[in-house]
Amino acid sequence: MKKLLTFAAAAVLLCGCAENRENVLKVYNWSDYIDETVIGEFEQWYEAETGEKVKVIYQTFDINETMLSKIEKGHEDYDVVCPSDYIIERMLQNDLLIPLDRDFGKTPNYIDANLSPYIRACFDKMNGNGKNANDYSVGYMWGTTGILYNAKYVTDEEASTWDVIRNPKFADKIFIKDSARDIYSQIILKVKEKEIAEGKYTLDELMNFTSDEDLAAVEAYLKEAKDLVAGWEADFGKDQMVQEQGWVSLNWSGDGVWAIEEAKEAGVDLRFSLPKEGFTVWFDGWVIPKYAQNVKAAKYWINFMSRPDIVIRNVEVSGYVSVCGAPEVRDAFTDEDYEPIDLSYFFTPADTAVCANPVLYPAKADIERSTQEHDWGENTEKLITMWSRIKGDNASGMTYIIIAIALVALVAALLAGNAAKRRKRRARRRR
Repeated sequence: MKKLLTFAAAAVLLCGCAENRENVLKVYNWSDYIDETVIGEFEQWYEAETGEKVKVIYQTFDINETMLSKIEKGHEDYDVVCPSDYIIERMLQNDLLIPLDRDFGKTPNYIDANLSPYIRACFDKMNGNGKNANDYSVGYMWGTTGILYNAKYVTDEEASTWDVIRNPKFADKIFIKDSARDIYSQIILKVKEKEIAEGKYTLDELMNFTSDEDLAAVEAYLKEAKDLVAGWEADFGKDQMVQEQGWVSLNWSGDGVWAIEEAKEAGVDLRFSLPKEGFTVWFDGWVIPKYAQNVKAAKYWINFMSRPDIVIRNVEVSGYVSVCGAPEVRDAFTDEDYEPIDLSYFFTPADTAVCANPVLYPAKADIERSTQEHDWGENTEKLITMWSRIKGDNASGMTYIIIAIALVALVAALLAGNAAKRRKRRARRRR
């Protein structure tokens, strides 16, 4: 009801300001991906910096394609949105983005002062049809894709390879994200392992492999794992891991951190592995769409979201990791409970021994085995069709039982009103 009232109020406000959009900023972001108290602070900060008033209309989405369709087909006039990496590529290729002007007058440029050099280099690699993604977007949060596993049943060595998902020892204890793009991108690294070792292909080159032959190789590999999989899931897999109903989960680092923390309270030892064959990193970033009506406020919003103190608050609420490489952020998430690791690639060359959670901030030696996904363009339909064949049309009885348990658990969480945990449980339905 609260969200309905918010949207209704937003609609009334927009109707009243139809001829005065310079005082309204429309933001479209992922659900539970911000400390919402910073929205009002931005309005005050913007007026102090520019002498102009602005009212933020903040709306959320759960699927990238929903957001993209509203802009691409509906020409919605959102001023700033936060798509994932491959959608940023698609929007660049389809001329749906406005270049980001970094001139803030007397206001500091927090974007370029604090953006991690690693993130900047990754955005340089995006396929923008001749356009550099760094000129049109600014990273927001990032993470990795790996293996969440129960150390009571799965050894570190077994979890060090993608082959763990087709190990018969773990039959009916394996959960895999229902995310065609994410899963394909990991398994192509496995099926091409020999060629990589021989130097025939690089990890980055393999992310552009979308031929029928490559699809068939990945499909064959995953079909070997199919009968061992307890469920293809969007959000309930990590709960099953915490409850020891699952022992292996192909998952995102953000969900992995949540599950590890929850499991620890229950005396369950969950760990997160980045397989030796290689893995992908993912990014979400702020962009200004083609149909934006308040470009000035939009760029100030992105700048404000790059301010270290705001970054820290958004990370603490969302549970994800910021692209910000400022020393304040490094210090805020330094934790002496962890062994020191080399994070010189992300922060500064001097940061070779930072005590940080390696699931959130992978060590340099691990990140060197990473690559990043890209938009499939006209081949997307082939990928979706292949994924449908792998999963099949009929869900197993076990899958239905698990879904029912997950729904009961979710209802219980809602009734308990544990909002903080709900924020960190929410899946990134990004693909």
